[in-house]
Amino acid sequence: MAERKNEEFLDDIESAEAEEYADEMLEIDEEALEIEQLRAERDELKDRFMRALADAENARKRSERDRREAENYGGSKLSRDMLPVYDNLKRALETVGDEQKQANAALIEGIELTMRELLSVFKKHGIEVIAPQVGDRFDPQHHQAMFEAPVPGTKAGDIIQVAAEGFMLHDRLLRPAQVGVSSSPAN
Repeated sequence: MAERKNEEFLDDIESAEAEEYADEMLEIDEEALEIEQLRAERDELKDRFMRALADAENARKRSERDRREAENYGGSKLSRDMLPVYDNLKRALETVGDEQKQANAALIEGIELTMRELLSVFKKHGIEVIAPQVGDRFDPQHHQAMFEAPVPGTKAGDIIQVAAEGFMLHDRLLRPAQVGVSSSPAN
């Protein structure tokens, strides 16, 4: 009987050890699970941080681009509104004959000075004149065909008349040059 008590005692110790081992394993499993959850949370936060960092960099680049565009093209509406002033001054100077130049020299000189100043301001702000010549090739990127007519001695697509000069603001078209274009010559 003493042996039986020893066996029961040993069984109790073994079951207690097994229970304790199971409790330790459960704690280890819970800790491992918690570590995995913390790693997953860390990875998610790292991913969110990297995305936020990328978004901030994209916003910085976008605002820099917007600032440059506003600086370069912010005055395009005013620039377009000034083009008729240029056209009218140019027409005024083109209609002046030699007699009028002599009779109204001071007035004509004032108009010429105003025209030079306007061109200087245009240049200062990146506005360039597109001045095609008769005989140049039609370029749809810079010219607007106002009419097309067959003209002997020309090739199709040649400019035969310039109605109005065009203007570029840096690399953007403010107004295309208005031209007449030769179609296939009549036979």
